[in-house]
Amino acid sequence: MKRRDAIKFGLAFAGTGAASRVAVADVPQSGLVFPQTFRPSIVTSPSPPVTPFTVPLFVMPVAQPVTQAQLEAQGGPIDPLAHQRYAEFLPKKLYVQRISEFPWVYHTDAPYGSGSYAWGFNGITPGETFHAYYGEPVLVRRINALPPVGSANVNWALPSVTIHRHNGHHASESDGIPQDFFDPGQFWDYHYPMYPAGGDQKEIMSTLWYHDHRLDFTATNVYAGLSGFYLHFDAFDSNNENDPSKEASRLPSGKYDVPLILHDIQFDQQGQVIFDFGNPAATMGNPDNFNPNSRNAQFGEQGTDTIETWRFQEQWNNSVAPQHTTFGMIGDRFTVNRIIQPFFRVERRKYRFRILNGGPSRLYNLFLRAENNLGGSTTSREKFIVISTDGNLLPEPLVKENLEIWVAQRHDVIVDFSNFAAGDHVFLVNTLAMREDGAGPNGRDLDPGDQIMRFDVVDRTGPDHSRIPDELRALPKIDLREVRRERTFVFDYDNGLFTVNGRLMDPNRVDAAIEQGSAEIWTLRNEGNTWVHPIHTHFEEFQILEVNGKPPGKDDVIRSRKDVVSLGPGMEVKFFGRWRDFFGKYVMHCHNVVHEDHAMMIRWDIVPPGQGD
Repeated sequence: MKRRDAIKFGLAFAGTGAASRVAVADVPQSGLVFPQTFRPSIVTSPSPPVTPFTVPLFVMPVAQPVTQAQLEAQGGPIDPLAHQRYAEFLPKKLYVQRISEFPWVYHTDAPYGSGSYAWGFNGITPGETFHAYYGEPVLVRRINALPPVGSANVNWALPSVTIHRHNGHHASESDGIPQDFFDPGQFWDYHYPMYPAGGDQKEIMSTLWYHDHRLDFTATNVYAGLSGFYLHFDAFDSNNENDPSKEASRLPSGKYDVPLILHDIQFDQQGQVIFDFGNPAATMGNPDNFNPNSRNAQFGEQGTDTIETWRFQEQWNNSVAPQHTTFGMIGDRFTVNRIIQPFFRVERRKYRFRILNGGPSRLYNLFLRAENNLGGSTTSREKFIVISTDGNLLPEPLVKENLEIWVAQRHDVIVDFSNFAAGDHVFLVNTLAMREDGAGPNGRDLDPGDQIMRFDVVDRTGPDHSRIPDELRALPKIDLREVRRERTFVFDYDNGLFTVNGRLMDPNRVDAAIEQGSAEIWTLRNEGNTWVHPIHTHFEEFQILEVNGKPPGKDDVIRSRKDVVSLGPGMEVKFFGRWRDFFGKYVMHCHNVVHEDHAMMIRWDIVPPGQGD
C-alpha cells in the first residue's frame, strides 16, 4: 500500500513499502474515514507532565574534521566526477556523520528519564554544529546506519534519508533534494564549495541548518531528530569577538554564540515520541471555503470580521471534522535543542542567539519576559536586537519587542543581559496560538503565553569585548534589466492534498526551466483563507519586492535577503531572484513539512542559456 493510500484509509503507517508514490492525479476521497469523534493525541492523550526549567540546555558540539584516510576507511575514496566544479573547489575540510537511532533523554522526570528513541547524527540530536568559512570548501560524508524498515524503535518514520543544507549555495547533487535519498547501509557525499552566489561578497550567508528532506517523509524524519546547524563565517562575521581586524564585526562569539532550534513534540505515556496519523473527512468541506460575511445557520449571525472565522475554525477543530497529518503536526511539549523547557545560565553581557523554528508545523511569536531575583512579577524588560533573517545579515540591526518565526525561518538576535542582576530569570515566551490540526494560527494570542525556556542570569566571568555594529551587510543591487521572465505560483488545497498551480509534486516533471545566469520575478499566491504556508525555494536567496502590492518597510526584517516567504491566508508576495553558478534540479515547497509531504512542492531546474522555458 502506498503512503497516500495509507493516509486515505487512516492507517497508523509504519513505513513498510513506503518508498513508492501515487501517480500525479486527482486523489479520490471515497473509502473509509475516521469517525467524527477522532481528535489529535495532544487532546486525547496529552504528554506526561514535567517540571520545567530543571534540565540544562543542550549546546551542540562543533563538528570536528577528519583526515582523508579516516573518511576513506568508511566507504572508500571520494569520487570527484560525482560533483560539479570539484577541482575548482577542492575540499579543505572533511567530515563524517553517521545517521543512527539511539535513546535520547528529553527530560529527567519520569517517564522521560529512561530515554526516548530518536534519530540523529553521530549519536546526538540535533547534530553537531558546523563552523564553515568562506574560501574553505567542505565535504561531508553521511552514512545511513539506521535500522532497516520494520526493525526501528521509531516505527513511524522511514529509514531512507537525504540531507539538505538549507539554504546552501551548492550544486544539485549536494543539495539533498527529496529524490536523492539513500537507504540503510549506503552513504552520500555532500560537497559544499563555500562560495557566495555569483562571487558577490554581498551574497555571503550566516546561519544555515541541515535536515532530512526525504520524498514524502520529511516531516516524520525531521521530527525523529534529523536536524542541525551549519554556520558560515567570513572576514566580517569572523567568529571572534576579539578580532583586531578593522573589517571584523566582533559580534558575540564562542560560548556566547548559541544556536537554538525549536521543536514541539508529542510523547506517549511511556515517554516515547509519537507522530499522529489520521484521515481527512469531507464532513464540512474545506474550511477555506467558509465566508465569514455570509449567513450560516449553524454558526450564527452574519459576521464582518475574523471573529466568525475563528468561531467556524473552533467548530471545525473541536467537534465536526477529524484532525489529521495532512494539515500539520502539533506537539504539546516545547523543546529547545531537543530538551523539554530547558534552562540556560547566561552572564551579565551580550549573547548572540541563532533561533530556528525546526517545525514541523508550529509557528511562534516570541517575546522576552523577565522576573527579578526577589520573585517580582513577570514583565517585559528586554528586547531583541535582530541582526539577521533566514541565513542573511540585515543591512543594519533592528530593535524588536517580538520575533515572529515560521517553520524553517531563522533569526540571529543579540540579547544584552547586562541590564539584569545576578539571580534574575528571563523567559523566552511564545504567544501565538495554533489550531490543533497544525494548519495555522487559530486567530488568538496566548496570555501570558507558553514559556519555551529560561535564562538564568549570573555574574560575568570576564570582560565583554563584543559589539553590535551600526551597519551589517549591504544588500545586493537589484537590476530589473536582468529579468528574463516572470512566473506565478498558486498554493492551494485540493482533494485532500496541497497543490502548487493545481498539481501535486512529481519529481520527474520539470515545472520551471531557468537559464543559468538569468534573473526572474516570482509571484507566490495563497488561495486559501485559513491555511498558512512558509514557502522555501532552494539554492539562492531572493529579495522581496512586494507584499500584497506594497514594498517592505525600512524597519521590516523581510527587507533583507530571504529564503522563506511567510505566505498567510489570501496573501501574495512578489520577489526578485537570480540563478547562478551550477546546473541541475532543485525544489520549492511549503516548509510546513506535512504540507510538503502531501504534496505541496515543485521541481525547477537550472539549465544552460538558450534551453529555458
